Amino acid sequence: MKTFVYIDHFKGEVQPASWEALGLAKSFGAAIALVFGKSVDAVAKAAVEYGADEVLVADDSSLEDYRAETYASTLAALASSLNPNLILFPTTARTRELAAMSAVDLNTGVLTDLIALEANGDSFVATRPIYEGKLMEKIVCAGKPVMATIRGRAFPKPERVSGKSGTVTKVTAAGEAKSTVEGYSASESAVNLGDAGIIVSGGRGVSNNPALTPPAGMDEKQAEVWRAQQGFALVTELAKLLGGAVGASRAAVDGGYIPYAHQVGQTGKVVAPDLYIACGISGAIQHLVGMRNAKVIVAINKDADAPIFKQARYGVVGDLFQIVPALTEALKKKLGK
Repeated sequence: MKTFVYIDHFKGEVQPASWEALGLAKSFGAAIALVFGKSVDAVAKAAVEYGADEVLVADDSSLEDYRAETYASTLAALASSLNPNLILFPTTARTRELAAMSAVDLNTGVLTDLIALEANGDSFVATRPIYEGKLMEKIVCAGKPVMATIRGRAFPKPERVSGKSGTVTKVTAAGEAKSTVEGYSASESAVNLGDAGIIVSGGRGVSNNPALTPPAGMDEKQAEVWRAQQGFALVTELAKLLGGAVGASRAAVDGGYIPYAHQVGQTGKVVAPDLYIACGISGAIQHLVGMRNAKVIVAINKDADAPIFKQARYGVVGDLFQIVPALTEALKKKLGK
């Protein structure tokens, strides 16, 4: 069985879920990595080291910037000539678009946001969450090749074997770009939540520290945001100490406490870290959908009846403004920092 794996990257920085997709492909048979871009030899080398049996490299100036029309045309042309059984993508904003456009060209469908995939003869049975994660749905794709995007951290990442050699084949870019990229601007996002092994999140509760007196001249809303920023400073310190990322509930984002890039939940990022620490988050279903797949959940909330405690393995009922600093200090001593 032959599987294509699209290696999603931005200027050579690979989305880690691409390697997870490569590991999944190896479980079905031959795994052929697809690397598109300009000057992408390092990405191709990494694909070999992560286990690709072959890497098809489209290295062309027309592919220097991601544009769906040229990428989809190139992918569809390769699939039409080499006839893979399966094409896998990590789930990102780019790959959702690329998979959909390629599927149109190949007259097939796309299975999205998968957390499991099994071979069943010459077809595949996929599992994905539905109804805000309350149910799991098993689906199949009638078209060929089967195309699927996988959820990050849902599959094991293969070990990288440095220095491993393999077959790298140059292929031709196809299609004509209908758009141009004028430039890029950086958005505020310290760590990719989807790839983070540890996430410390804050909710509306980070703004409820009565011990803090806001600067003079602030109105009620400004004072609330100022208090929340002080609360998120505690959350951020703990996250940095653990080498993790800072998350937030929708209430915190809507309140203007922290940018949207940090939002975890149904309308934010869906994450699956090894450790998720929820500080001052009550646990609305929209938030639980985004983090319930964490391996270990720790909840800190002064409301003993908060729904978050039903999802948490460990729960601490108390004032986060006392507990989070105490936890941070204890971990500093434990970790020798």
